[in-house]
Amino acid sequence: MTSVALIGDSILDNKVYVGTGPDVAAQLRATLEGPDGTDTAWQVTLCAVDGTTTQDVGKQLERVPDHVTHIVLSLGGNDALENADLLGDMPAGSVGVAIDRLGERVAEFAQSYGWALDAVCDLGRPVCVCTIYDANLVGDEGRRAVTALALFNDVIVRAALRRGVGIIDLRSVCTGPEDYANEIEPGVRGGEKIARAIAQAVGAHEAERVIAVYGLAD
Repeated sequence: MTSVALIGDSILDNKVYVGTGPDVAAQLRATLEGPDGTDTAWQVTLCAVDGTTTQDVGKQLERVPDHVTHIVLSLGGNDALENADLLGDMPAGSVGVAIDRLGERVAEFAQSYGWALDAVCDLGRPVCVCTIYDANLVGDEGRRAVTALALFNDVIVRAALRRGVGIIDLRSVCTGPEDYANEIEPGVRGGEKIARAIAQAVGAHEAERVIAVYGLAD
């Protein structure tokens, strides 16, 4: 039996945002079905909890069943939200001061995300991490968010490469307003696309195209 555990935040635990529609876990189960609708050898375990940050993801690891063979981690979006004050109008004195403030927050995130990813990797299964998508924000807030999120995503990508784990870049998965249930949560359409990306990342489906990024793992 092959089994995938979904760990992290509301990107994977989005049921409350899709109403009667299928959430990511349900869509992944449907995606992993055979072409005739029959079950395959894949199982899906949802451990993710809406609102989770790098500081409290550890409690989810205790719920990963022994039979799980692959782990998908989506983490960091709520950490970024906790730093949303940097997107507002703040007296900085200079661009350099503003960049320094953002850099300090990103450095804290890098340490916290690294610890969380290490704990996930210590479970001893193949891991694939998700980046933070650009969300469905508009205007000045949206532009600032995309700029700031690029730095948080750089942390995620570097951490993944350093540990030799896979990456699902959700910025290239959820690309339009129709993918979101609101400003920041994945809707039914976005969830379906995330499910397909996960199925490809864990090897359950053949990828339509493969873009490889190579680094030297520690």
